[in-house]
Amino acid sequence: MKAVYLDYASLDQQDLDFQALHAAFDPLVLYPTTSAAEIASRVAEVEVIISNKVLIDAATIQQCPELKLILISATGSNNVDLAAAKARGIVVCNCQAYGTSAVAQHTLMLMLNLATSFLSYQHALQQGQWQKSSQFCLLDAPIVELAGKTLGIVGYGELGHAVAKLAEAFGMKVLIAALPNRPADASRVAFTELLAQVDFLSLHCPLTEDTRHLISHAELEAMKPSAFLINCARGGIVDEAALAQALREGQIAGAATDVLTVEPPKEGNVLLDATIPNLIVTPHNAWGSVDARQRIVNQMVENIEAFKNGQPIRQVN
Repeated sequence: MKAVYLDYASLDQQDLDFQALHAAFDPLVLYPTTSAAEIASRVAEVEVIISNKVLIDAATIQQCPELKLILISATGSNNVDLAAAKARGIVVCNCQAYGTSAVAQHTLMLMLNLATSFLSYQHALQQGQWQKSSQFCLLDAPIVELAGKTLGIVGYGELGHAVAKLAEAFGMKVLIAALPNRPADASRVAFTELLAQVDFLSLHCPLTEDTRHLISHAELEAMKPSAFLINCARGGIVDEAALAQALREGQIAGAATDVLTVEPPKEGNVLLDATIPNLIVTPHNAWGSVDARQRIVNQMVENIEAFKNGQPIRQVN
């Protein structure tokens, strides 16, 4: 089967093994990136398209008479016109649950950095404050322990479960939020009630109309002044202007986010202002361990082999 990977550089940093993926096709052509103007010529004669973020719309699908399979090297399928693919009998498969351990680890890393005022102490060290200290240690910024603290988790799917397990290993009490417009569940705490109880609030829910700006002015005001917010979900779940204001005014103790509403933030973002106190921003790389990225490659191999055997897996259309 002839295949093309339109944007492999979004996955590979020259540290992944593509041998099995190459072996699954005859041939597989790799492009680091593909612009909109280049798509048509690169996919015209292939049977399989692999894409992470390159748009495969109805027009593109119609231009590919030999196309049989689209492999998405990610979970989200919004870059593929699924209806157009289905109408043509083209199977679309994605990758799933590849980054659970990586994102859970990143979430705890952010929590630990906030709890220990890590960035503040690194800055103090770089500025020579320890070297000038009259005492053997610096204790200028607050340090709190995770043990005994309450973690609220919003979104209790695979990621939420993984974060809860790690948090419990640190001795934390875990509360699960009941999301708006979801069926009642006795094991979960009403979202508005949970906000006032937690020392850490960690977001792991999808971005939907129900969760857009789920955290805004009122929710931040409802949290403890000593509480921390962590967002490793989607940028639009948090009202970024409201968070910036809350941190400046001390409504909460700190926050960390791995996501912004527009990525990459080429036009800037209110949360990239270095004067905002006790805010950590990471560049949407929580998922990106070498292990997780290799898992994507391995799952794509599984997907193509299952397709060849007439039993597609991870099919999204």
